[in-house]
Amino acid sequence: MNEYDQDRSGQEPPARLGPKAAEDEVPVIGRTRGLSLRTMLPNAVTAAALCSGLTGIRFAISGNWDAAAVAVIVAGLLDGVDGRIARALKAQSRFGAELDSLADSLSFGTAPAIIIYLWSLSLEPRLGWFAALALAICCALRLARFNAQIDVKEQPHKSLGFLTGVPAPLGAGLAFLPFYLWRATGQEFFREPLLVGVWLIVVAMLMISNMATPSWGSLRPRRGVRLEILAIVGLVFAALLLEPWWTLSAIGVGYLILLPSTLLRYRRIRQRAAVSARAG
Repeated sequence: MNEYDQDRSGQEPPARLGPKAAEDEVPVIGRTRGLSLRTMLPNAVTAAALCSGLTGIRFAISGNWDAAAVAVIVAGLLDGVDGRIARALKAQSRFGAELDSLADSLSFGTAPAIIIYLWSLSLEPRLGWFAALALAICCALRLARFNAQIDVKEQPHKSLGFLTGVPAPLGAGLAFLPFYLWRATGQEFFREPLLVGVWLIVVAMLMISNMATPSWGSLRPRRGVRLEILAIVGLVFAALLLEPWWTLSAIGVGYLILLPSTLLRYRRIRQRAAVSARAG
């Protein structure tokens, strides 16, 4: 234990350090330090993700819908690496954790809500604005719940390798699913404000739900299929370059199909854990 691990009373002051690499990441406990140049690198990536998400609003205002959607996707990719950079550099800080949560709320809640409102929901302003608010508010509530529970030991989903509710970046991706289908098919049906508004409310509820959802960090593929997985990842990347909207639509639909099977798997694992606990 060093001088940063104790306060003047000799007790360890708990402080969550970040930014997080994933929602199921085990928090680091200790006193936060001042920002160093090394610590600023992951925070700069987080700031870039925030700027990318908010820039999507500017593209939407000018009617450049493709660029607006891509800006939010880029924000999601940056959000996926900032915590891992911090862990690799041992540059976690409480400042980074708070910045990451604020950036997620704006990039994956506020920005998608405004972009989708301008793209479709503005044709039905009352229902449309209600649905946009639902997405933004539920994203903020989800992140607030995650921050409040990060130091709680009793987390049934997390202890078994699952998340609770749909994560914010994936929620933003699901919110754009009607847009992806609209661009892929050219059908104006997918731009109908009633359809889009109801879909946004469904996604908002999934984000704050208590259902078990997949945790990518807990996936451990068997050695015999790792090469196949690498090949699939490469093919998906190529598909994103050739047919981005169809590929994004397929990813979104695939994730939705995965949710029911995840619930069944969680129940089986929970039952086995309960049996083991009684036997022990």
